[in-house]
Amino acid sequence: MTNDVTSYHQPKTILYARVSTTEQTIDHQEAQARAAGFDIDLSVSDAGVSGVAVPLADRPEGKRLFDLLRRGDTLVVRWVDRLGRNYQDVTDTIREFMRRGVIVRTVINNMTFNGASTDPMQEAVRDALIGFMAATAQAQAEATREAQRAGIEHAKAEQAKYRGRKPSYTRDQLAVTESLLEKGMGATAIAREVGLSRATVIRIKKDRPAAHAALEKWSASNDSVKVRS
Repeated sequence: MTNDVTSYHQPKTILYARVSTTEQTIDHQEAQARAAGFDIDLSVSDAGVSGVAVPLADRPEGKRLFDLLRRGDTLVVRWVDRLGRNYQDVTDTIREFMRRGVIVRTVINNMTFNGASTDPMQEAVRDALIGFMAATAQAQAEATREAQRAGIEHAKAEQAKYRGRKPSYTRDQLAVTESLLEKGMGATAIAREVGLSRATVIRIKKDRPAAHAALEKWSASNDSVKVRS
């Protein structure tokens, strides 16, 4: 009997981790897996990659899993949302791995998915659970995006409330208006000369410090937006 060593595959346990800029770190996910009792042979990770917009097979390291994982291997993820937050992509991915004989396990709740079962009822329960978990991951992502949008809109509203109404004049127009006021020119004539409404000229005349302060508030706000972007 020939002993073909090259055909033998020693099953491995591979951890896949994914992080965006605001979620858990890769090191934390690996530490969490080891603390849960998983003996990790290899860690594969993608950093700063969206689980919604980028399928697993299109990520720099995620695509390696399709080459690395072989029959008998175990893929460990903190939760199915690390594979992705798109329902179709996650369910297709897990089922593909199971067809290849790979066992998929989660650190949270220690869920196990494999294709070993041939009992129709067990397969139905397994597939329903996979679908539910994938749908939950996508729903959570959509809820997070909606909350972020609402937060941004609220912040904009609060910022606008703080700044008050945007001045209808520029810094140069304010300077010219003040200069003409010093020369004794009337509000109507200044409005025609500078290109402002008569009411705006009168407001500037009544409270010059407030006119300058309004410009400063909007200028500071614009500067802060540029820094954040």
